Amino acid sequence: MPERSLFIFILQKRVLNLDKICQEKKFINRFIKLKIMSKYIYLTCNPEALVASMLPPEGFGMYLSTGTKKRNKGQTIYFEVDLGQIEHLVDIESLNRRCVAKEDGSPKSSVYLSVYRVMEMVPLSAFKSLYLTTDHGCVLELKKAPYDKSKEVPGELHLYQELSPVTPLVASGLAPSAFLKRLTDGSTPIVLPKLFFVDLKLGELATNPLSGSAEHLPYPNIGHLRDCLEILKGEYEKHMKTVQRIFYGTLLYRTIETGFYVGAKDDIVFYPYPSMKELEDINYEFFRGI
Repeated sequence: MPERSLFIFILQKRVLNLDKICQEKKFINRFIKLKIMSKYIYLTCNPEALVASMLPPEGFGMYLSTGTKKRNKGQTIYFEVDLGQIEHLVDIESLNRRCVAKEDGSPKSSVYLSVYRVMEMVPLSAFKSLYLTTDHGCVLELKKAPYDKSKEVPGELHLYQELSPVTPLVASGLAPSAFLKRLTDGSTPIVLPKLFFVDLKLGELATNPLSGSAEHLPYPNIGHLRDCLEILKGEYEKHMKTVQRIFYGTLLYRTIETGFYVGAKDDIVFYPYPSMKELEDINYEFFRGI
């Protein structure tokens, strides 16, 4: 092939490849734009609120944790909610009018739909994935999984951080399913319509509150925690003991034992939390962040 013809052939091939790349880029950008411009519904836990957004879950978590200009910093926990199952709870016309792109084309970050008794109104079947963020905006998705009550160990003590609608830190001799049921079935004077909580690590204190090792437990006032657990160990009529009345909004993710629970009575939705080794493999940024 003559040199000039070879040069033209190569040039045409490069132009075709470039055109293909441009088409692929346009497709990807269009896909991203469509993905971003969708409407999502979230249930934030602290404070409890139902929020609409045009940001996908990871982007919404980063927005909540760091703000639009990265000047904010704070941990957040939130659910994605199935809009189709809560349409009767939401003013759809107002949602569609308010949750629209800004004048510059950027997506609307948040539109508050409700801030009062939200969790109890949302049916459990509408809860999708649960998301956790670090205070620097790293996001971890936790998916729902069947909860196997047969794996609960009888006789062990537990430490539960309640997250919504109330937020005390509670020691208990009840396994997660029994703890949830007791607080929501009306069998006690204090009853909740629904409860969202997380199971925290106790290590050796779960079976030996007084002399068990607390070396890797980063909780403040371990002596008080030991006392609360020992009271439960000795008093068979007592199933729960408040360890701390106020939750300051920050959860030490590395202290999570089994995972997160939300439900009422016998209905329970479980979000298992990975081990630190599993977490390192599936989401290294989040792992480093905690």
